[in-house]
Amino acid sequence: MPDFLGMMKQAAQLQSKMQAMQEELGNVEVEGLAGGGLVAVRMTAKMDVKGVKIDPSLLKPEEVGILEDLLVTAHADARRKAETAMQEKMQSLAGGLGLPPGLLGLGS
Repeated sequence: MPDFLGMMKQAAQLQSKMQAMQEELGNVEVEGLAGGGLVAVRMTAKMDVKGVKIDPSLLKPEEVGILEDLLVTAHADARRKAETAMQEKMQSLAGGLGLPPGLLGLGS
């Protein structure tokens, strides 16, 4: 029969570490760039947008379409970086507990 008490202890450790990781993810910030840095979107690894920077050269009525496209691109770049940061945290958590990455829904 498996060590039920040991499994419960490991589950409690996992829950505690997951909660700490969620707090850490709120403090990890990434920046997505577009247009060679003309537009930047800053967000946390929890996908909360913290700021947007737009180069003044894009603030012309005839540049609105370009600006909109660059904002979408910068946001997508920031989101990819935030997802990568989150995956790295999850992998380190799984490794620290001796669990296989697949157990937490991560690929290897």
